Amino acid sequence: MNSDLIFVLGLLGLCAVLFAINRPRMDVVALLVILALPLSGVLTIKEALAGFSDPSVVLIGLLFVVGEGLVRTGVVYRVSDLLLEKAGKNEAVLIALLMIAVAGMGSVMSSTGIVAIFIPVVLSLAARLRMHPGRLMMPLSFAGLISGMMTLVATPPNLIMDGALRDAGKEGFGFFSVTPIGAVVLVVGVLYMLVARRWLVRPEEKQSAAAGRTRRNFGDFIQEYHLADRECRLRILPGSSFAGKMLQELNLRHFNANVVAVERPGRFNNTELRHPHARMELREGDVLLIDIFSAAEPFRELQKEARLEQLPLSGGYFTDQSREVGMAELAVPPESSLIGKTVLDYSFRSKYGLNVIGIRRDRKSLPGDLLEEKLKQGDMLLVIGPWKAIRQMQGEPGDLLVLSLPAEVDEVAPAASRAPYALLCLAIMVGLMVSGVVHNVLAVLITCLLLGVFRCVDMGGAYKSINWQSLILIVGMIPFATALEKTGGIDWAVDHFMALMSGVGPRVLLGCLFVFTAVVGLFVSNTATAVLMAPIALKVAESAGASPLPFAMMVALAASAAFMTPVSSPVNTLVMGPGQYRFADYVKVGVPFTVLVLIISVVLVPWLFPL
Repeated sequence: MNSDLIFVLGLLGLCAVLFAINRPRMDVVALLVILALPLSGVLTIKEALAGFSDPSVVLIGLLFVVGEGLVRTGVVYRVSDLLLEKAGKNEAVLIALLMIAVAGMGSVMSSTGIVAIFIPVVLSLAARLRMHPGRLMMPLSFAGLISGMMTLVATPPNLIMDGALRDAGKEGFGFFSVTPIGAVVLVVGVLYMLVARRWLVRPEEKQSAAAGRTRRNFGDFIQEYHLADRECRLRILPGSSFAGKMLQELNLRHFNANVVAVERPGRFNNTELRHPHARMELREGDVLLIDIFSAAEPFRELQKEARLEQLPLSGGYFTDQSREVGMAELAVPPESSLIGKTVLDYSFRSKYGLNVIGIRRDRKSLPGDLLEEKLKQGDMLLVIGPWKAIRQMQGEPGDLLVLSLPAEVDEVAPAASRAPYALLCLAIMVGLMVSGVVHNVLAVLITCLLLGVFRCVDMGGAYKSINWQSLILIVGMIPFATALEKTGGIDWAVDHFMALMSGVGPRVLLGCLFVFTAVVGLFVSNTATAVLMAPIALKVAESAGASPLPFAMMVALAASAAFMTPVSSPVNTLVMGPGQYRFADYVKVGVPFTVLVLIISVVLVPWLFPL
């Protein structure tokens, strides 16, 4: 063992210690590695900085932009809605569905890409369920890695091992050769994460997360302003006196009612939400979302006479519409011209496009006809209407100040109308990646440019969306593979492995090969691990007088089983920040699961691929 190799191994061990204690930050450690390797003379400057031009790093950075496009257009929230609809508030069902969805989609596209796309989905789910994101991020990461065991094209190591077999004149793998093993690992992984999730979030983090949730939401506003049971949802039936009339002709305020929004059938058999204005003409089939702010009896009589059908409500005071219908609390400042005037005097809805649905004075919600109440300095007004109108009020200080916005504002999709284009771009990306017409990096770059052309994402949002800490960490760890190869570390490890394994049976060899591959994968990417281990696997099979297929498959599976550290796969690195994990969390959860994957592989591989 030469002095350069001793230095590289020592530096690797020091990084592992610093990662474990989380001091300094992991991206700072990565930058120190980039500094140390060329200063020591082990690598040239070009070799040490090679990570910045590595296609996988560029790919990951671009995928953050794709994820931002899906967030801005609301696609992410629709996926989270679907998962929540199926799982309800059952965390176990949610984890199972999430892992199955990610593993299924990752079987035909980059696991790193699918995890990057699902990170905002998971953050949205955690926020809506008031759950620590750490409960869901590790299952997401594990599912992304397991997806590499689902099909031949799911991850580069599978293709590398298939190519190595064919180059050696052997029969390669079929598209679904690995699928039976991956399916078993996925089932075991779901069951394992239902237990392991309890280890991921420490008690103090639960408390700090709960303490940090001081921001009010729609539910808080509904309670504070006594809005419960004031809402109703009515459909205009054929022959209704409302059909064909403009809102201003109905004079609904005379009946203590206010139209908050109108649901109208869209062009693609979907329901579009329209925001009301005085000259809006109503149609048969329109569904009115109405606030009854005073005695309801007069309006109930009108409802019968005008042929309006009452429909069920799925959320308290239209909370199920919070992506399109917003709320905000406004304050009447001392110099406001509203003081002494009523909401009707001020023509509030005509001026701002918003409806006043509550007034608080001296911390008490006022009852009765709010629209006829004369406003005073310090009054708080709760308004409802399009988020765009609320944002405009924020930028125009004057008679009213936007005092607080509910937490739901974070889930508003500013480019929701561009969602079909975002889905088209995503389909193009998946098609290009699966077909192999262009390199994956070019496929994702084309997608990012298309997202910009279709205004699904803007340049400012694109740059802000990139998680630079994760990218720097990956960039800093890539040179280690070159350093180990240049200093003879790989050859040294192979020689010792062959010496230790002499005379053992094929099944033991398979298990040891898995362990050795997994250990190598702790320090280099799974793609580099497969490249380094491919000739070793074939040589071990030859020395044992066995078929090379099970040995190649074992390396492919072990390369995907990068569960043990945050730096063993970009997938793990991506979820570390959003999940608020420490290095030890990966070891605590990843090592036992890697052992389970080892057992499954040793049992199934010789059965599916006879020795």
